[in-house]
Amino acid sequence: MKNRFKPFIADVKWHKEGNFSLYVPISAEDNKVNRLILINRQSYQEINIPISEKNVNENVRLLYGILDYNKWKNKLQEGEFWDLYLQNGEGNHRLSSPNFAIEYARVKEAESGKTFHPYLTKKNNVSFRFSEIDFFAGINSVVVTDEGKLSLIGKVEKAAFKEKDEVNLLITDSVDLETRLPVNMINQNDASLAEFEVEVDLSELHTGELPNYLKFSIEIETTDGNQTMWRESPRLKFFGKTKLEKTYQKTIERTEIKFKVASTKVMNYLTLHIVENNVIKESLRLAENKIIKIRRGKKALDFYKVVFQLFSYLPSKKELVVFESFHGKQYSDSPRAIYEYMKEQTPSYELIWSADRRHYSEFVEKGLPVVRRFSLKWLLVMTRAGYWVTNTRLPNWLPKPKGTEYVQTWHGTPLKRLAADMDEVHMPGTNTLKYKSNFVKEANKWDYLVAPNEYSSEIFKSAFLFGKNMIESGYPRNDYLYKENKPETIRELKRQLNLPEDKKIVLYAPTWRDNQFYQRGKYKFDLSLDLQEMKNKLGDEYIVVLRMHYLIAENFDLGPFEGFAYDFSKHEDIRDLYLISDVLITDYSSVFFDYANLRRPIIFYVYDIDEYRDSLRGFYLNLEKEAPGPLTKTTSEVIESIKKFEQNNYKLDDSFEAFYERFCAWEEGESSKRVVETVFE
Repeated sequence: MKNRFKPFIADVKWHKEGNFSLYVPISAEDNKVNRLILINRQSYQEINIPISEKNVNENVRLLYGILDYNKWKNKLQEGEFWDLYLQNGEGNHRLSSPNFAIEYARVKEAESGKTFHPYLTKKNNVSFRFSEIDFFAGINSVVVTDEGKLSLIGKVEKAAFKEKDEVNLLITDSVDLETRLPVNMINQNDASLAEFEVEVDLSELHTGELPNYLKFSIEIETTDGNQTMWRESPRLKFFGKTKLEKTYQKTIERTEIKFKVASTKVMNYLTLHIVENNVIKESLRLAENKIIKIRRGKKALDFYKVVFQLFSYLPSKKELVVFESFHGKQYSDSPRAIYEYMKEQTPSYELIWSADRRHYSEFVEKGLPVVRRFSLKWLLVMTRAGYWVTNTRLPNWLPKPKGTEYVQTWHGTPLKRLAADMDEVHMPGTNTLKYKSNFVKEANKWDYLVAPNEYSSEIFKSAFLFGKNMIESGYPRNDYLYKENKPETIRELKRQLNLPEDKKIVLYAPTWRDNQFYQRGKYKFDLSLDLQEMKNKLGDEYIVVLRMHYLIAENFDLGPFEGFAYDFSKHEDIRDLYLISDVLITDYSSVFFDYANLRRPIIFYVYDIDEYRDSLRGFYLNLEKEAPGPLTKTTSEVIESIKKFEQNNYKLDDSFEAFYERFCAWEEGESSKRVVETVFE
């Protein structure tokens, strides 16, 4: 009878000497010569893992492999993903594992901060990867009592916290409401992992929202005396050996509520569903979820592409214009400026906005003509539109119909190297070659590209390999800064934003770091600016407004700085924040090119300039020599610069005027008009 015993990874352990141990049971009847190898997913390089073996019983032998991390570290760092195979005379066999707990085995590089660890793919295959995970935690035991108590036991990396730090279980629900519960450390005997326990009263998690979907992570709160920093683990996975599904039911305010604790099917994330215990409603909800899952799957995308191409053959509507800003998340930037100009000056055109489903209601509330991105109606609108106007890339799979003209406004004067000009790409979900080729493929669809100045015009040609119509008009979005820079507008904006009118405003608007992320499209940011020190030194006369880049995923707790620091990261258009502020603090964001149009002080807080310039992106501009303001590396230097500007009555020097002439000379409040006249008239 043919042996059907399929090899798998039973366990992976990390030893502080620098080794990963891999345990692979195979059939005792397997007489083939076996090897364990790692194969790089991009380059196909191989690493041979030495193995030994022993008999477990008459049916099973155990292969025992040693991956010497210290020996292979340099080679491993040449590729992000490494897949594990068993190799024998019949070829390479991908190894899977039923044991999610192998992900606890991990080593963190002190210099780069990167973590190398095994993980399970969606098909439960074993791979190794480097990731930017700050620290790791997981759940090993889940108990739901008859009284409705949820008891969790898990592990967290010991290196992530100190004894004085506060370690909490962070629970986030469907509407981003957060609950924090302190965890109790119960065992720290392991060299690298500490064991914790926490108890949750399920009833207290019910907010009235139904259905509700709760996610779990570990949050570490560190205070250095001046400032508090919060760090968060990835979502907690359940590493138990059996399928997790536990329920508790309770009547709350005459409604029968079901609390269902489970782990997700693919990635084993710990979740809690809170639903009404109604068979009909629950069946409808499950059916709806199934439809959503199908709609978001690969087959649906393939079908969507085919339909889009078919619809592209429909007759185009030359006077239909579709606008989109930051992937449909905002009514802002140059597309907004062009839309508002066309609404007044070109009434014969039909103007419509493309909105992300999560932000669709915001467009509706403003009374804007809008269509939900990727809906059936959106398909009809996009395929028949005479023009697309957007400030970021559209999905690469999206073909441009023959009768459509694509106007790309882009979203900033470049300081950081872009696209084809970048040496290396450190973003998640891509590599350098793939990123560049996708970018150039998208840029080839553009018929028009808007340039804010001559400097940008030249860079756009090289970075995007763009050779079509460059509109050298200045940025339409900056027309607002010229037309509305008046006291009555500024007072009204402060009133709308509930900000004090008798204090000066410092706007802090930094950019994101390519290599610091939670996942694709969600970037970390440590608020290294010491708000406590700024409050102590400037709080009598100033307030601080924070505006994070739209890709930054942090939520900052500004409770200790109430009345001094305000987070306006989700304010739809930064142009309002430019107008109300007296001073801008930034780093490598292109915001300073726009802000210079107001001829107000700019301070550069560049505490990590060497790494950012030399390792991540590189600059087109020599910031040390050409920045239109002082470069600072500490909060004290920032405060000192603000006070110097104040003493000089905010007067700017000759170097600023030279910068203004080079980068702002095209922008006089008429850029929208120039774009519309070039493209539409």
